[in-house]
Amino acid sequence: MSETSSNAIPAYLPLRNDLIGEEPYGAPQLDVPVCLNVNENPYAPEPAVVETIAQRVKEIAPTLNRYPDREHIALRQAFCDYLERESGVKLEVDQLWGANGSNEIMLQLFQAFGGPGRIALSCNPTYSMYPEYARDTFTTWKLAHRNEDFSLNVDATIKAIENIKPAMIVLASPNNPTGTPLKMDDLKRVLNAAKAAEVEGAAEGVHPVVVVDEAYIEFRDPGTPTALELIGEYENLAVSRTMSKAFAFAGARVGYLAANKGIIDCVRIVRMPYHLSAVTQAAALAAFEHTDEQLSRVAHLRDTRNQTAAWLKEQTYKGQPLEVAETQSNFILFGGHFDNRDRIFDELLQRGVLIRTVGPDGWMRVCMGTDGEMARFREALVEVLRIVEQD
Repeated sequence: MSETSSNAIPAYLPLRNDLIGEEPYGAPQLDVPVCLNVNENPYAPEPAVVETIAQRVKEIAPTLNRYPDREHIALRQAFCDYLERESGVKLEVDQLWGANGSNEIMLQLFQAFGGPGRIALSCNPTYSMYPEYARDTFTTWKLAHRNEDFSLNVDATIKAIENIKPAMIVLASPNNPTGTPLKMDDLKRVLNAAKAAEVEGAAEGVHPVVVVDEAYIEFRDPGTPTALELIGEYENLAVSRTMSKAFAFAGARVGYLAANKGIIDCVRIVRMPYHLSAVTQAAALAAFEHTDEQLSRVAHLRDTRNQTAAWLKEQTYKGQPLEVAETQSNFILFGGHFDNRDRIFDELLQRGVLIRTVGPDGWMRVCMGTDGEMARFREALVEVLRIVEQD
């Protein structure tokens, strides 16, 4: 069984020419005992959190005949309060913006700063949705390449900025699918290069926006800095975050953007009116009332990641130790020299374990699950590698 399936579009439908043959994005959603493929927090919200969410939604239910606060001011203040607590960075309400998951945040950024004649630049390998945001907004997509250890090749990135003249530079930290953190000194060099760079198709004096996607940042080791700390210094910096991962809120679809007011106002131009429902806003505010409970498993998942990375390094495939990419996320990219990762994927799936074949050839990615799920993953992987090696 493969990770993709055919998407037959009837020939008589006037699908955009550039979309013909394309497949919808998405990791497999399969009913298996151990799902470790979409980087979720495996721990459900505590009963007290569920009760508060239900109560807050019940309270606003009689008002659902009215549109919600389209500026979601209360929620933006909650983002401010959370970020000051989590990262020690104090921001104002007009420096925050929310949307339906960080996917919508990223799409809004591409809508605001991309478009026909505009270029977005990133560094490969990285999140496979980025080129789809570019495609959907008619933005040209370009890549610089990372170093062999998946760290940012800063010199190559700056050279690409100077030559390509992008409107947007998109960097993830930790990077997906590799888990690689972005060093602040490297980010500063990119930000400084962007401040001096031109933008293809824009007026003189216009410079690129640098977008740092921090979807997994709460899983970083203690003491590791965040790009949020640079917002006051760089007006061309935008930082995307989400409640989906560490905050155990993937099903609620709440993402948010931190940046200077000018960037936020650009995004407000392209947002759909009333894009965040009253139910979504109420649920998110309720979750923030229980921040400690929502983040209570993060340290354990971080320990699980470190222990799993150490264990993977002890495993071998065809006589060679498995490679494990440095990660500050809740997932691990491993393998490095799998010559038939699709076979490994299928064999694991047959044993009820679902991971991802993603990233460069030879690599696979596993998300951290519960202790029981990780035990089953380890057991299944040992068995599968032994079987595949014998073929």
